[in-house]
Amino acid sequence: MKIRKFAAIDIGSNAIRLLIHNVIEEKGKKTQFRKSSLIRVPVRLGEDSFTVGEISEHNEERMLNAMKAFKLIMDVHGVEKYMACATSAIREANNGHEIVDRIYEDSGVKIEVIDGKKEAAIIASTDLKQLIQNDQSYLYIDVGGGSTEFTLFTDGKIKVSKSFKIGTVRILNNLVGEGIWKKIEIWIKENIQGLSKITIIGSGGNINKLHKMSGRKEGEPLSYIWLNSQYHFLESMSYEDRVSELGLNPDRADVIIPATRIYLSAAKWCGAKKIYVPKIGLSDGIIKTIYHSEQ
Repeated sequence: MKIRKFAAIDIGSNAIRLLIHNVIEEKGKKTQFRKSSLIRVPVRLGEDSFTVGEISEHNEERMLNAMKAFKLIMDVHGVEKYMACATSAIREANNGHEIVDRIYEDSGVKIEVIDGKKEAAIIASTDLKQLIQNDQSYLYIDVGGGSTEFTLFTDGKIKVSKSFKIGTVRILNNLVGEGIWKKIEIWIKENIQGLSKITIIGSGGNINKLHKMSGRKEGEPLSYIWLNSQYHFLESMSYEDRVSELGLNPDRADVIIPATRIYLSAAKWCGAKKIYVPKIGLSDGIIKTIYHSEQ
């Protein structure tokens, strides 16, 4: 038996995450991927990038400190390989590439700025395929702070995938017009033509939290009816009550509402009644990408 350690750094618009996995290789057996550690820091880069067009000095310092800390944690864990990916907030910031260069110089952490297409491809390399049955159609939705990736699976394969500039941080800052919602509706309706029942698979911190709040068991889907009622319940509460009474983290208590709206809208447009929440995302995909690049 050989146990290796790989790490993924996901620099998103709402938070920065470090995921460390034990990769267990045993002759004659399927390789196992087991989560060893997950650290999430609430650095909301999208609030800078999407409103003023660049990352503030304050958040640049926080991001640099996070990378220095992550580097030390990876060293302590004995991580063999890592990959750090930055998505829409850094991609769209005027000083994004400058910050990435500075972080590499000051921390030694090399960051790759990826586009929506590559983000969707990395996510698709996760264990998603284990959920997907060949005789059914699925709309996979990954809601982030700055962008949302939609991937349609039919006959067990990816039919089409698209990234839209709609995300929780953008919506909170009133940066998403009705036009973008309409574009998503048209894209979904055009691509599901001729397909029978569609099931949604959702990923991202907000849908994971909603699933936990529902009390459902792992693998048990959320219903459209429950999600819709939860949306109205959350919307009826003040931000302060969502933090104090529901126990939501301060940086989750606001973004959870726009995230729920994205899932509900997509479900309505494709006629989905169920949303499966496998609790996987970009970080998991990065780990698999590192591993499979060696094979």
